[in-house]
Amino acid sequence: MKAKSRQSGLTLTEMVVVIAITALLVGLGVPAGRAFINSFETEGGTRSMISAALASARAVAAREQKYAGIRFQKAYDPAGLLKAPQYMIFIVHDFEKTGLAPGFRAVEGLKPIKLPDSVGVMDLMVRTNHNPGDPAARDTGDEALRMDYLDDTNPDNLVDGKNKYVTDTSSFSIVFSPSGKMVIHDVRVRNRDGVYRPDNGLGDPDKVSMDDIFNSPENITNYSIGMFVQDDYAELGLGAESSRNGFVIYDKVEFDKMNKFKRYDYLFGDLEVIYINPYTGTIISAD
Repeated sequence: MKAKSRQSGLTLTEMVVVIAITALLVGLGVPAGRAFINSFETEGGTRSMISAALASARAVAAREQKYAGIRFQKAYDPAGLLKAPQYMIFIVHDFEKTGLAPGFRAVEGLKPIKLPDSVGVMDLMVRTNHNPGDPAARDTGDEALRMDYLDDTNPDNLVDGKNKYVTDTSSFSIVFSPSGKMVIHDVRVRNRDGVYRPDNGLGDPDKVSMDDIFNSPENITNYSIGMFVQDDYAELGLGAESSRNGFVIYDKVEFDKMNKFKRYDYLFGDLEVIYINPYTGTIISAD
Protein backbone atom coordinates (compact mmCIF):
# COMPACT_ATOMS: atom_id res chain seq x y z
CA MET A 1 0.00 0.00 0.00
CA LYS A 2 1.35 3.39 -0.98
CA ALA A 3 2.12 5.78 1.85
CA LYS A 4 0.26 9.03 1.74
CA SER A 5 2.49 11.94 0.72
CA ARG A 6 2.77 14.69 3.30
CA GLN A 7 2.43 18.27 2.19
CA SER A 8 4.74 20.74 3.88
CA GLY A 9 3.66 24.30 4.66
CA LEU A 10 1.84 26.42 7.16
CA THR A 11 -1.79 26.34 8.05
CA LEU A 12 -3.78 29.55 7.98
CA THR A 13 -3.61 29.76 11.76
CA GLU A 14 0.17 29.32 11.77
CA MET A 15 0.58 31.99 9.09
CA VAL A 16 -1.45 34.45 11.14
CA VAL A 17 0.76 33.77 14.16
CA VAL A 18 3.96 34.28 12.10
CA ILE A 19 2.68 37.53 10.63
CA ALA A 20 1.67 38.77 14.07
CA ILE A 21 5.10 37.99 15.54
CA THR A 22 6.86 39.64 12.58
CA ALA A 23 4.73 42.75 12.92
CA LEU A 24 5.51 42.88 16.64
CA LEU A 25 9.26 42.61 16.06
CA VAL A 26 9.15 45.30 13.38
CA GLY A 27 7.12 47.54 15.67
CA LEU A 28 9.68 47.13 18.43
CA GLY A 29 12.60 47.58 16.07
CA VAL A 30 11.50 50.76 14.29
CA PRO A 31 11.54 52.97 17.41
CA ALA A 32 14.92 51.56 18.39
CA GLY A 33 16.28 52.23 14.90
CA ARG A 34 14.81 55.72 14.88
CA ALA A 35 16.33 56.42 18.30
CA PHE A 36 19.71 55.23 17.02
CA ILE A 37 19.54 57.56 14.00
CA ASN A 38 18.26 60.48 16.09
CA SER A 39 21.17 60.07 18.48
CA PHE A 40 23.46 61.39 15.73
CA GLU A 41 21.19 64.41 15.24
CA THR A 42 21.99 65.67 18.74
CA GLU A 43 24.92 67.86 19.74
CA GLY A 44 26.49 64.89 21.52
CA GLY A 45 26.29 62.76 18.40
CA THR A 46 27.79 65.55 16.32
CA ARG A 47 30.64 65.94 18.81
CA SER A 48 31.39 62.24 18.46
CA MET A 49 31.52 62.57 14.67
CA ILE A 50 33.85 65.56 14.90
CA SER A 51 36.10 63.79 17.42
CA ALA A 52 36.48 60.83 15.08
CA ALA A 53 37.28 63.15 12.16
CA LEU A 54 39.89 65.02 14.18
CA ALA A 55 41.61 61.77 15.10
CA SER A 56 41.68 60.75 11.44
CA ALA A 57 43.08 64.14 10.42
CA ARG A 58 45.91 63.80 12.94
CA ALA A 59 46.68 60.38 11.49
CA VAL A 60 46.82 61.88 7.98
CA ALA A 61 49.25 64.58 9.16
CA ALA A 62 51.52 61.96 10.74
CA ARG A 63 51.34 59.63 7.74
CA GLU A 64 51.94 62.31 5.10
CA GLN A 65 54.32 64.35 7.27
CA LYS A 66 52.46 67.45 6.18
CA TYR A 67 50.03 69.87 7.76
CA ALA A 68 46.58 68.33 7.54
CA GLY A 69 43.17 68.83 9.07
CA ILE A 70 39.44 68.99 8.53
CA ARG A 71 37.51 71.68 6.74
CA PHE A 72 33.93 72.49 7.72
CA GLN A 73 31.97 73.76 4.73
CA LYS A 74 28.52 73.59 3.16
CA ALA A 75 28.10 71.93 -0.20
CA TYR A 76 27.49 74.41 -2.99
CA ASP A 77 23.86 74.53 -4.03
CA PRO A 78 23.02 77.21 -6.62
CA ALA A 79 19.38 77.06 -5.52
CA GLY A 80 20.12 77.86 -1.89
CA LEU A 81 23.52 77.55 -0.24
CA LEU A 82 22.17 78.15 3.26
CA LYS A 83 19.92 75.11 2.95
CA ALA A 84 22.75 72.90 1.71
CA PRO A 85 24.21 70.24 4.02
CA GLN A 86 27.46 70.89 5.85
CA TYR A 87 30.38 68.49 5.62
CA MET A 88 33.76 67.77 7.14
CA ILE A 89 36.40 67.49 4.40
CA PHE A 90 39.88 66.10 5.04
CA ILE A 91 42.52 68.52 3.74
CA VAL A 92 46.30 68.45 3.41
CA HIS A 93 48.84 71.17 2.69
CA ASP A 94 50.19 70.91 -0.86
CA PHE A 95 52.07 73.83 -2.39
CA GLU A 96 53.06 71.89 -5.50
CA LYS A 97 49.49 71.07 -6.57
CA THR A 98 47.66 74.19 -5.40
CA GLY A 99 50.32 76.72 -6.35
CA LEU A 100 49.71 78.57 -3.06
CA ALA A 101 51.97 78.93 -0.02
CA PRO A 102 48.99 78.40 2.34
CA GLY A 103 47.34 76.06 -0.19
CA PHE A 104 45.45 72.99 1.01
CA ARG A 105 43.60 70.45 -1.12
CA ALA A 106 41.27 67.59 -0.35
CA VAL A 107 42.94 64.36 0.76
CA GLU A 108 42.51 61.84 -2.03
CA GLY A 109 40.70 58.65 -1.08
CA LEU A 110 38.90 60.13 1.95
CA LYS A 111 35.31 61.10 1.29
CA PRO A 112 33.75 64.18 2.93
CA ILE A 113 31.64 63.36 5.97
CA LYS A 114 28.14 64.81 6.01
CA LEU A 115 26.97 66.35 9.27
CA PRO A 116 23.38 65.77 10.45
CA ASP A 117 20.85 67.96 8.62
CA SER A 118 19.46 69.45 11.82
CA VAL A 119 22.76 70.80 13.19
CA GLY A 120 25.49 73.11 11.95
CA VAL A 121 28.97 74.20 13.04
CA MET A 122 30.32 77.78 13.06
CA ASP A 123 33.58 79.43 14.13
CA LEU A 124 31.88 82.84 14.76
CA MET A 125 34.54 84.66 12.70
CA VAL A 126 34.17 86.31 9.29
CA ARG A 127 36.36 87.94 6.66
CA THR A 128 36.89 91.70 6.58
CA ASN A 129 37.52 91.75 2.83
CA HIS A 130 34.69 90.57 0.58
CA ASN A 131 35.85 92.21 -2.62
CA PRO A 132 36.06 90.13 -5.81
CA GLY A 133 39.41 89.03 -7.23
CA ASP A 134 42.57 87.28 -6.11
CA PRO A 135 43.99 90.05 -3.85
CA ALA A 136 40.87 89.88 -1.67
CA ALA A 137 40.96 86.07 -1.63
CA ARG A 138 44.56 86.23 -0.38
CA ASP A 139 43.65 88.58 2.48
CA THR A 140 43.38 86.69 5.78
CA GLY A 141 42.00 89.60 7.80
CA ASP A 142 39.01 88.66 9.94
CA GLU A 143 36.78 89.81 12.77
CA ALA A 144 34.12 88.49 15.11
CA LEU A 145 30.69 87.91 13.61
CA ARG A 146 28.47 90.98 14.17
CA MET A 147 24.74 91.14 14.75
CA ASP A 148 24.11 93.10 11.53
CA TYR A 149 25.88 90.38 9.54
CA LEU A 150 23.18 87.93 10.60
CA ASP A 151 20.41 89.92 8.93
CA ASP A 152 19.08 88.00 5.93
CA THR A 153 16.88 90.97 4.97
CA ASN A 154 19.84 93.30 4.40
CA PRO A 155 20.79 93.23 0.70
CA ASP A 156 24.38 94.18 1.58
CA ASN A 157 24.75 90.79 3.27
CA LEU A 158 23.40 88.81 0.36
CA VAL A 159 25.02 87.42 -2.77
CA ASP A 160 22.58 85.66 -5.10
CA GLY A 161 20.13 85.61 -2.22
CA LYS A 162 22.57 83.96 0.19
CA ASN A 163 24.09 85.50 3.30
CA LYS A 164 27.84 85.65 2.64
CA TYR A 165 28.61 86.04 6.35
CA VAL A 166 26.77 82.86 7.29
CA THR A 167 28.59 81.09 4.46
CA ASP A 168 31.85 82.52 5.80
CA THR A 169 31.44 81.54 9.44
CA SER A 170 30.28 78.05 8.40
CA SER A 171 33.50 77.53 6.39
CA PHE A 172 36.64 77.08 8.46
CA SER A 173 39.46 74.63 9.13
CA ILE A 174 41.20 72.92 12.02
CA VAL A 175 44.83 71.99 11.27
CA PHE A 176 47.42 69.65 12.79
CA SER A 177 51.18 69.65 12.33
CA PRO A 178 53.08 66.51 11.23
CA SER A 179 53.77 65.84 14.91
CA GLY A 180 50.04 65.74 15.66
CA LYS A 181 49.78 69.08 17.47
CA MET A 182 46.91 71.42 16.64
CA VAL A 183 48.32 74.65 15.19
CA ILE A 184 47.11 77.94 13.79
CA HIS A 185 48.03 77.92 10.11
CA ASP A 186 46.89 80.02 7.15
CA VAL A 187 44.57 77.99 4.94
CA ARG A 188 43.35 78.55 1.41
CA VAL A 189 41.71 75.45 -0.05
CA ARG A 190 41.92 74.94 -3.78
CA ASN A 191 41.42 72.21 -6.37
CA ARG A 192 44.22 69.68 -6.83
CA ASP A 193 44.92 71.08 -10.33
CA GLY A 194 45.98 74.44 -8.90
CA VAL A 195 43.63 76.41 -11.17
CA TYR A 196 42.34 79.81 -10.10
CA ARG A 197 38.58 80.02 -10.73
CA PRO A 198 38.46 77.14 -13.22
CA ASP A 199 35.78 77.05 -15.90
CA ASN A 200 35.83 73.92 -18.01
CA GLY A 201 33.61 75.53 -20.64
CA LEU A 202 36.06 78.24 -21.70
CA GLY A 203 38.01 75.97 -24.04
CA ASP A 204 41.30 76.88 -22.34
CA PRO A 205 43.16 73.76 -21.10
CA ASP A 206 44.88 75.86 -18.44
CA LYS A 207 41.49 76.71 -16.91
CA VAL A 208 40.27 73.12 -16.50
CA SER A 209 39.94 71.32 -13.19
CA MET A 210 38.47 67.86 -12.71
CA ASP A 211 38.71 67.98 -8.91
CA ASP A 212 35.54 66.33 -7.61
CA ILE A 213 35.78 67.93 -4.14
CA PHE A 214 36.87 71.59 -4.40
CA ASN A 215 36.05 73.49 -7.57
CA SER A 216 34.42 76.63 -8.93
CA PRO A 217 30.71 77.53 -8.82
CA GLU A 218 30.71 77.35 -12.64
CA ASN A 219 32.05 73.81 -12.77
CA ILE A 220 29.81 72.61 -9.94
CA THR A 221 26.71 74.18 -11.48
CA ASN A 222 27.31 73.53 -15.18
CA TYR A 223 29.28 70.28 -15.20
CA SER A 224 28.60 68.67 -11.79
CA ILE A 225 32.33 68.60 -11.09
CA GLY A 226 33.07 69.29 -7.43
CA MET A 227 31.01 69.70 -4.27
CA PHE A 228 32.52 72.70 -2.48
CA VAL A 229 33.60 76.14 -3.69
CA GLN A 230 37.34 76.71 -3.35
CA ASP A 231 38.83 79.73 -1.57
CA ASP A 232 39.02 82.03 -4.62
CA TYR A 233 35.73 83.81 -3.98
CA ALA A 234 36.04 86.34 -1.18
CA GLU A 235 32.80 87.99 -2.34
CA LEU A 236 31.01 84.77 -1.33
CA GLY A 237 32.82 84.63 2.00
CA LEU A 238 35.35 82.05 0.80
CA GLY A 239 39.01 83.01 0.89
CA ALA A 240 42.23 82.53 2.82
CA GLU A 241 41.97 82.59 6.61
CA SER A 242 43.72 81.28 9.69
CA SER A 243 42.71 77.89 10.98
CA ARG A 244 40.65 77.79 14.18
CA ASN A 245 40.84 76.19 17.61
CA GLY A 246 37.15 76.28 18.54
CA PHE A 247 33.58 76.36 17.28
CA VAL A 248 29.93 76.14 18.28
CA ILE A 249 27.33 73.56 17.33
CA TYR A 250 23.93 75.09 16.62
CA ASP A 251 20.40 74.03 15.74
CA LYS A 252 19.97 74.84 12.03
CA VAL A 253 16.20 74.48 12.07
CA GLU A 254 15.75 77.01 14.88
CA PHE A 255 18.47 79.31 13.52
CA ASP A 256 16.68 79.65 10.18
CA LYS A 257 13.56 80.91 11.98
CA MET A 258 15.34 83.65 13.94
CA ASN A 259 15.88 87.32 13.13
CA LYS A 260 19.29 88.93 13.59
CA PHE A 261 18.70 89.80 17.27
CA LYS A 262 17.72 86.29 18.27
CA ARG A 263 20.47 84.78 16.15
CA TYR A 264 23.14 86.89 17.82
CA ASP A 265 21.89 86.16 21.34
CA TYR A 266 21.62 82.48 20.49
CA LEU A 267 25.11 82.14 19.02
CA PHE A 268 26.97 84.26 21.55
CA GLY A 269 24.85 83.76 24.64
CA ASP A 270 23.15 80.39 24.60
CA LEU A 271 25.74 78.16 22.99
CA GLU A 272 28.84 76.65 24.54
CA VAL A 273 32.12 77.21 22.73
CA ILE A 274 33.92 73.94 22.07
CA TYR A 275 37.72 74.06 21.94
CA ILE A 276 40.38 71.64 20.72
CA ASN A 277 43.12 70.42 23.04
CA PRO A 278 46.26 71.33 21.04
CA TYR A 279 48.27 68.35 22.32
CA THR A 280 45.73 65.54 22.15
CA GLY A 281 43.53 66.83 19.33
CA THR A 282 40.39 66.04 21.34
CA ILE A 283 37.51 68.44 21.85
CA ILE A 284 37.00 70.06 25.23
CA SER A 285 34.26 72.29 26.56
CA ALA A 286 34.69 75.78 27.93
CA ASP A 287 34.11 76.04 31.68
